[in-house]
Amino acid sequence: MPTAAAPLDLLLLPSWLVPVEPAGVVLREHGLGIRDGHIVLIAPRAEALRHPAKEVRELPGHLLTPGLVNAHGHAAMTLFRGLADDLPLMDWLKNHIWPAEARWVDETFVHDGTELAIAEMIKGGISCFSDMYFFPEVACELVHKSGIRAQLTIPVLDFPTPGARDADEALRKGLRLFDELRLHPRIKIAFGPHAPYSVSDDKLENVRMLAEELDAGIHMHVHETAFEIQQSLERHGMRPLERLSRLGLLGPRFQAVHMTQVSDEDIALLVESNSNVIHCPESNLKLASGFCPVEKLWQAGVNVAIGTDGAASNNDLDLLGETRTAALLAKAVAGSAIALDAHSALRMATLNGARALGMDEHTGSLEIGKLADIVAFDLSGLAQQPIYDPVSQLIYTGDRHCARHLWVGGKQLLEQGRLTRLDEAAIIAKARDWGSRIAAKHSI
Repeated sequence: MPTAAAPLDLLLLPSWLVPVEPAGVVLREHGLGIRDGHIVLIAPRAEALRHPAKEVRELPGHLLTPGLVNAHGHAAMTLFRGLADDLPLMDWLKNHIWPAEARWVDETFVHDGTELAIAEMIKGGISCFSDMYFFPEVACELVHKSGIRAQLTIPVLDFPTPGARDADEALRKGLRLFDELRLHPRIKIAFGPHAPYSVSDDKLENVRMLAEELDAGIHMHVHETAFEIQQSLERHGMRPLERLSRLGLLGPRFQAVHMTQVSDEDIALLVESNSNVIHCPESNLKLASGFCPVEKLWQAGVNVAIGTDGAASNNDLDLLGETRTAALLAKAVAGSAIALDAHSALRMATLNGARALGMDEHTGSLEIGKLADIVAFDLSGLAQQPIYDPVSQLIYTGDRHCARHLWVGGKQLLEQGRLTRLDEAAIIAKARDWGSRIAAKHSI
C-alpha cells in the first residue's frame, strides 16, 4: 500500500458514519478516505480535510455503512419471480420450480437472470452476495463484469442438474473453476450441496474432503421445514444437523441456511463447531416454513447472517427490507422488544455476513486497512425525519431506494441511484422477454 503521504483517491464526507465494528458506534461529521481500493482514513471532518485528495465528495444527510452482504440467494431465479406464489415449499419445488428449471434453465437463462439479480442488488446497497445455482461459471463472468463481490457455490445434488449429468461432473467442473479463480480479488468459490434430503452421505463426505483440502466454504439448506426433520428421523434415525455433524461437515466454513427448526441440541452443535447460520425470514414466512430463533442463536454465540433467498420465493432481493423483517420477527419469536436491536440487525446484514462467507478479514465493516466496500444511504427524506439514531431510522424507516451510492473495492457501482456498469433498460427488456416466453408455457 502507498505511503500515508500519497493523496487519497477519494474522501467521503457524510453526516453519519457507522463502522459496525466496534459495535454500536455512530460517528458524526467524520470523513472516510480511500486509496487503492482500501480504507486508509477515518477521522473527524476537519482533520480529514487536511489530507490531500483527488476527489472530495460531500454527502449531507447521508449515512455511510459497510456494503450490505446478501449471504444466501439463487440469483438467476429472478426470472421465475412470481411464477408460483402462495404454495408450500415441497409443492412449490416439485410441481412448479423443478419442472420450470428442467425446461428453461441453460447458460443464457443463468446469464440474464443473474444480471437482473446483480443489478437489483447493487441498486439496493448490496456489495457482496452468495449465489447457489447452476452454471456457476456464467455467474462468475457477470460478477467479474459488474464489479460486485460474491461467493459462488458449486451445486451438488444426487440427481442430474442443468450443466452436469451427476454430482461428480459438477464437482469436476467446480474444481476447475476454483483453480481458475483462486486469485480473483472479488470471487470466492464454495461448495453448495443442496440439502441433507437431496445429497447422499458419500457425496457429502466427498464435499467435506474437498472443502478441507481447499479451505472452501460449504453452503447448504438445513432444517428449512418440519417435514425435513421428520423425514431425516425416519430415514437416518437422527436430525439433519446431527447427521451433518457426524459426517464432519460442521465447522467455521459451514453455512447453514434457514434453520427454522432448532432444538437446544442443534444450538449446542452449532456453538461447539462454530458453524454459521444464514437467516432468510421473508422466504421462510412466505413458504410458511417456520421461524429461525435468531435471538436465541445470537445469545448462544452463533454467528447469524441474513439472506434474501431467491426472488422466486421472496419475491425481491431487498436486503435492507429483509433486515427490518428479521429485526421485527426476532422480537416476536423471542417475546422480547429488545431482541435484535437496530445496530445488531445492521451487523447481521454486514459483518456477520462477511464472516459467514469467510470474508470478514477484508470486508463487512468500515475499518482502516479493509477494502472500501461502502454504501451511502440518503436519510434526508420525509419519512426519515426527525433523526435521533440514524441506524434506527435506516432499519425501521429506510428502504432500499435510500441507497444512493455504492463502492466495491473503491470502485463506484452506483451513483445517485444509477448503475455505472450495467445497462438497466436492456436488462429489464431481456427480463420481460423471458417472462413472456415462460408464461406462455407455464400454467400459473
